Amino acid sequence: MLFHSSKLPQAGAEFNLALLGKWCWRMLVDREGLWFRVLAAREGGELGGSWFGEHVSKRVGDGSDTSLWTDPWMEGVPLCERFRRLFDLARNKMRTVAEMFSLGWGVDGETWEWQRQLWAWEEEMLRECQTLLSNLSLQAQSSDRWQ
Repeated sequence: MLFHSSKLPQAGAEFNLALLGKWCWRMLVDREGLWFRVLAAREGGELGGSWFGEHVSKRVGDGSDTSLWTDPWMEGVPLCERFRRLFDLARNKMRTVAEMFSLGWGVDGETWEWQRQLWAWEEEMLRECQTLLSNLSLQAQSSDRWQ
């Protein structure tokens, strides 16, 4: 069987993309693994670059396995990017969606803990975030999953 030489570079690129996707997926499902820790430290925690973020998102079920701030679960964009200032000021950046939901993320909720009192424009940003979250309902019998 003979291969046409112009097809080989394309096949190599597709193979590399498939391999990248495999490693990105593995990093998502095995966050305790050695490769996750090595690559996250090397790349600053970014999982797979922009290609991965454009093709994979988190689907929230009960919210127990989804990071509120860093997983791309809300319209495919992590809240730490959409509300960067709030993320920078948040005391606990590692809470899950379920934890934040149970504490109450409404106006009087205990969810929001800041390193200092928010300025007026930051409070407006928080209201925008709360409005976005107010429509969310968790599904107790359903696990979070990547898709």
